[in-house]
Amino acid sequence: MNAMGDMKAQFEEVIHAVDGNQTFFDTSAFPWVPEVEARWKSIRLELDRLLSCVELLPGFEEIRAEQEGLTADRRWKIFPLYAIGQRLDGNERRCPETMLALKSIPGLQAAMFSVLQGKKEIPPHTGPYAGVLRYHLGLKIPKPETQCGINVGGDDAFWEEGKSLIFDDSHMHHAWNRSDEERVVLFVDFARPLPPQLAKTNAYMLSSFSKSDLMLDAAKRWTAWEAVHGAALDQHLAGHTALQA
Repeated sequence: MNAMGDMKAQFEEVIHAVDGNQTFFDTSAFPWVPEVEARWKSIRLELDRLLSCVELLPGFEEIRAEQEGLTADRRWKIFPLYAIGQRLDGNERRCPETMLALKSIPGLQAAMFSVLQGKKEIPPHTGPYAGVLRYHLGLKIPKPETQCGINVGGDDAFWEEGKSLIFDDSHMHHAWNRSDEERVVLFVDFARPLPPQLAKTNAYMLSSFSKSDLMLDAAKRWTAWEAVHGAALDQHLAGHTALQA
C-alpha cells in the first residue's frame, strides 16, 4: 500500500469510529432531503425522456473501467450528471430540473441516473472510500417494491418512488432487481458530514481522488461517448418532447 493508501485506511478507521460503523442513516438528519424529494416528479419527467431511448445509454462499465468486475452486460446503465467537482454541460442542458435539485446537496461529489434493467443483480462489493455517503432517490420502482432492494452490511432496504435512502457504501453491499421492469434511482455521492478538522482532511482526500487516473479515464470515456452518441440522443429527446407536446 502506498502513502496515500495508508492515509486513506487510517482516516477511514477514524471516520467509522465517529459514526459507529452505521450502514443506513436516518434521512431526517439531512436538512436538504425534503427539498430534493419535493422535486422528484420533475426529475422523473426528465428521466422518462431518457428512458425512451434507454438502449443508447452506456453501461456503467463503459464509463468506469473498474466496474467491469461487477457488470459486463450493459444492463446496469447510467446517465452521469455531475462528476467529482465537474458539471457535465450537455447533461445539465438535458436535465435542468434534476440539476436544480442537485444544487441543494452540500458536498456534492458525483451524481447520475442509475438504471438496473429487469433481472439484473449487482454482486457484493465495497465502495472505494468512507469519506462519502451514498444517496438514492427512488424514481422508477417496480411493484411490489420488495422485488428490488439493497443490502448494506447485512441490513436490507427497499426503494420507494419519491423517497430517499442514505448509506455508507464502504460497507459490503449488493443490489437486485428481480422484476421484469427497469429500476431507476438518482444516485449521488456527497461528502460525509464530519467535525471541522476531520472535514478538512476529508476535503483533501476527495480532491486527491478527483485527480486520480481512474477519474481522468472516466472523464475521457464520457467525452468519447458524447462525441459518438450525443447528437443521436439529442435528436431522440427532441422527438420525444414533440410527441408529448
